[in-house]
Amino acid sequence: MDTMQFETIVKGRVPRSDCPVHGAKTIPVPWAGPRSGFTLLFERFAIEVLSGARSVSQAAKLLGLSWDQVQAIMERAVERGLSRRKLEEITYVGLDEKNFGKGHSYVSVMSEVDKGRVLEVVKDRTKEAAHRLWETIPQEKRVGIKAVAMDMWEAYMTSTLEKIPGADVVHDKFHVMKYLGEAVDKVRRKENRELGQAGNDILKGTKYLWLTNKENWNEAQKTDFRSFREENLKVSRAWSIRESFSGFWNYFYQKPALGYFKEWYFWVTHSRLAPMIGVAKMLKRHLQGLLNYVKHRITNAVAEGLNSKIQIIKSNARGFRNFDHYRISILFHCGKLDVYP
Repeated sequence: MDTMQFETIVKGRVPRSDCPVHGAKTIPVPWAGPRSGFTLLFERFAIEVLSGARSVSQAAKLLGLSWDQVQAIMERAVERGLSRRKLEEITYVGLDEKNFGKGHSYVSVMSEVDKGRVLEVVKDRTKEAAHRLWETIPQEKRVGIKAVAMDMWEAYMTSTLEKIPGADVVHDKFHVMKYLGEAVDKVRRKENRELGQAGNDILKGTKYLWLTNKENWNEAQKTDFRSFREENLKVSRAWSIRESFSGFWNYFYQKPALGYFKEWYFWVTHSRLAPMIGVAKMLKRHLQGLLNYVKHRITNAVAEGLNSKIQIIKSNARGFRNFDHYRISILFHCGKLDVYP
């Protein structure tokens, strides 16, 4: 640690042994970790700075160290935290994807729903990637997992059914409502083009009205919506279909929830709105995952919150070219690990 704001260096000749079998060995010292180059107190201070700084680069500037030195401190901290982490009873897990680099480059993130922490991050979003995630949890801990919240991504579902056959797959309601919202927007865009060709621009600039939660509408938006309902627009019907599905999440028993879904599905499939029909058919194919929500009532809200935090980490670092550095940063900030020396 600095003394009176001056850099303080502890310099000492550490005894070494030269073993013909194991080579040269340095005797450990009580004030520093092996090969760290920093006292334990300074390393703890550096971890505090890393926790509060926007990025490794900013922490390095504040600490007066190089980027490599601070990155090494972070890596040792995560290594310590993972070695100390106790995976006690794990009941609910979330699987989600996160964009990594440019284009279709993804990582898969496993989180523990109950504790709100990231358990592991791996490259890609394939079945093999999901397998690697599951294999980070000891087999005796996996058997206690009751359900896994995820999107309708086939690779995640297949891997979960193979690795955790006793767990239920729960499709996340946030993703379901997102699919329905995207379908509403497709209906709006098509109808806007058709009306525009006839010289009617009533839907121009209304995109966010249809996508925003009605609870967050301002007075002007409420007035606009009332006028749209009187016009018998296709997008109004699509919006009603999406809003009505929200009632599905209020059921606590699978049988009445199934009945609700059947009535809703009949309505949608007779609506002649192709985007909405497409999403309805997709939901029907994954109906058991929707009904499992009624049973377990878990969502990927924790994963979505962690994703927001991960996005901030990524933005502050101005992106990551190295996956290992990306993983270390996520686990450091989102793993709830005991990282101090």
